[in-house]
Amino acid sequence: MPIQSPSQTVGPFFHNCLIRGGENSLTTPQTQGQHIVIQGQVLDGDGQPVPDAMVEIWQADANGYFNHPEDPNQAQADPNFHGFGRAETADYGRFTFHTIKPGIIPGEQTPYINVRVFARGMLIHAVTRLYFADEAGNASDDVLSAVPADRRDTLIAAPEDVPGFPTYRFDIHLQGEQETVFFDL
Repeated sequence: MPIQSPSQTVGPFFHNCLIRGGENSLTTPQTQGQHIVIQGQVLDGDGQPVPDAMVEIWQADANGYFNHPEDPNQAQADPNFHGFGRAETADYGRFTFHTIKPGIIPGEQTPYINVRVFARGMLIHAVTRLYFADEAGNASDDVLSAVPADRRDTLIAAPEDVPGFPTYRFDIHLQGEQETVFFDL
């Protein structure tokens, strides 16, 4: 009978995937919409920071359009908005994105940002969404409404009172009591 070799984890190599300097900035000075900052931490099951993860976001522009060939409204998308970004979690598992508050995608109920998390020991990335606490449309969003009421707050980014651009806090808990809701896609 053959002997099975031990399993190996992937990474951490995420800093190598950050190919464009400042990838955590999705905007230019010409980008339309409300410029915001999203900041948070990636935390493990014990609530400890994960210093070598990578967080990826993909979102619509201020009018709810993606600058992507699959979006039938791509011609109307803001050419000055990247719509995609990556940030590593260096010190204390922290990440930051400079972006805009997305518009409502046609056919959807409220703005959101798609989030993917890559981390040591995870062979498959985790997928979730970030919703904004100050959006009335959250109450009618089909995806958010499908999440048990006592877990929805794990998908909500809360405004923070800091100088500069409006800032939202979104911590990602990979496991444990406060585990972020992840979607099986």
